Amino acid sequence: MFKKILTTTALIAVLGVLVFGAVTSAQAKAPDGGNGPTNGQSVPSAQTDGIYGSGRGQGTGSLGTLPPATGDLSAEEAAALTFMREEEKLAHDVYVTLYEQWGLPVFINISQSEQAHSDAVKALLDRYGLADPATGTVGVFTDPELQALYTELVALGSQSVAGALKVGAAIEEIDILDLQERLAQTDNADLQQVFNNLLNGSYSHLRAFVSTLQTQTGEAYQPQYLSLEAYQAIISASAGSGNGAGSNRGGGRSGRP
Repeated sequence: MFKKILTTTALIAVLGVLVFGAVTSAQAKAPDGGNGPTNGQSVPSAQTDGIYGSGRGQGTGSLGTLPPATGDLSAEEAAALTFMREEEKLAHDVYVTLYEQWGLPVFINISQSEQAHSDAVKALLDRYGLADPATGTVGVFTDPELQALYTELVALGSQSVAGALKVGAAIEEIDILDLQERLAQTDNADLQQVFNNLLNGSYSHLRAFVSTLQTQTGEAYQPQYLSLEAYQAIISASAGSGNGAGSNRGGGRSGRP
C-alpha cells in the first residue's frame, strides 16, 4: 500500500491541499512521553537490535512477549514482513533526519518508537528464517522505491516545520492502512500481536503529529488517506486507550487509488 499511495505526485498534492481549519483533537504525546532531547544531543543510530532479541526464541521487549508460532507463513505473509521491516525503518529514518533539521522533540521520540517497531518485525523475520532487508545506515534501503521515497519525504519535510509535521502525519496514516490490510491477511497469532502493537503505536504517533502541528503553527491537519470517520475516531481517542478506531472501511480521501 505504501508503494501505491505515497508516490511523489500524490504526496506533493497531499501537502499542498492541507488547509487551516478547526479540528477537535485530543492533546496527545508520543508513547515515550513526548519529552525528548533538544538540539545538540545525540540521535539514536538507525539500527539497534534487541527489542525481542534475535533468533527464533520468544523474546521480550517494549512491545510484549511473542506468542508461539502457530504455523508456517504464506508467501503473502513473508512478503509483508520483508516490506514492513523497511517500511518501519523508513519512518524511523525520516524522523531522525527531520529532527536534525528542525530539532522538534516529537521527531526523535517517535523515531525511537519506530526503531522498536522495526526491531519487532525483525524478530518475526528471524523466527521464520527470512532474510533481513534492512541496512544499518540511516537513509539507505534495499527496496528502490523506498529509497526514492525517503529522499522525496526528506526534501518535502525540509521546506518548513509545518511541512515536516505533515510528512510525519501522512506517514502514520499510511502505516495505519498498511497494518490494517496486513492484519486482515493473517491468522498467525504472533503476526497479529506485532501488527496490532504497531497499529496502536501509529494511532498515537498520528495524534502526536496532529497535536504538534496545531501547537507549532496553529494549523489543523486534514486527513488525506484515512476516511474522515476513521481519522476522527483516532484523534478523539485518548492517548492511553491505544486506538479508538476500527478499520478504515468507507473509503479514503485524496491520493487513494
